[in-house]
Amino acid sequence: MPTKIILDCDPGHDDAIALLLAHGSPEIDLVAVTTVHGNQTIEKVTRNALSVARIAGITGVPFAAGAHRPLVRAAEIAASIHGESGLDGPTLPEPLIDADVRHAVDLIIGTVMAAPPHTITLVPTGALTNIAIAVRKEPRIAGRVKEVVLMGGGYHGGNWSAAAEFNIVVDPEAAHIVFNEPWKLTMVGLDLTHQALATPDVVAAIAAVGTSPARFVVELLEFFGETYRREQGFAFPPVHDPCAVALVIDPGVMTVVRVPIDVELAGTLTVGMTVADFRSPAPETCTTHAATGLDVDRFWALIVDALQRIGEP
Repeated sequence: MPTKIILDCDPGHDDAIALLLAHGSPEIDLVAVTTVHGNQTIEKVTRNALSVARIAGITGVPFAAGAHRPLVRAAEIAASIHGESGLDGPTLPEPLIDADVRHAVDLIIGTVMAAPPHTITLVPTGALTNIAIAVRKEPRIAGRVKEVVLMGGGYHGGNWSAAAEFNIVVDPEAAHIVFNEPWKLTMVGLDLTHQALATPDVVAAIAAVGTSPARFVVELLEFFGETYRREQGFAFPPVHDPCAVALVIDPGVMTVVRVPIDVELAGTLTVGMTVADFRSPAPETCTTHAATGLDVDRFWALIVDALQRIGEP
């Protein structure tokens, strides 16, 4: 049976690809899409998500806007990477569907509570504000969610600071809540996603699909590649967020290890750092995991396959 997921995202070039991957994969049942502040403002990322839904031909799935700012701190955006719209590069179509009237937090809670226990996987690919508020508002979801597979963090370093990754550091208090709930959680962090590079061969394979969604992805990667070269010195851009979706589709695409992970809230230089303790084997009671190794060819094959299945919506 396909795995039911809620994709909580902030599109974002790599979030857009993650959404296409989830929609085009028969192993996934996309039951809801929620948006959160992050790569751009909540208004922009929500509009972007709805535009991607039109590009992919997604219908019958509720999209809901969520938190417009972090729990405690001032909002930050990543315009230097994703542009003023959050999806600069391609020309985005006008959405054909409207956002759900419910707040994202209420959609998350309602979806999880209405489903049988341990059937919904949460896949956050942005700040963890919505997920933190949801589990504080309705603590029972922690015992009903199948697992949380998130893109964020990293055990060797950061990208928004020397120690912290963007999705975590923009709302570290929310991340601290999410990492410390008793649900199974897997961190797909920078150590893993920096292996998922969109090389020229990858871009050519996507272009060869020949459909409108595939051309959209190529345009995303062209803009994303340029900003990553300019801002972070990458020859080819790492495509972070689809990695979390790929792990749900095919657990064999990654090596995952059980390891205690917590989030630093007080360090002057290290706030938002995801601290993974590899000093000794994790106890059986440990519920946090980290992805460490990626089967690169298998990963990109999942994306190409999803685009082929989407076809021309």
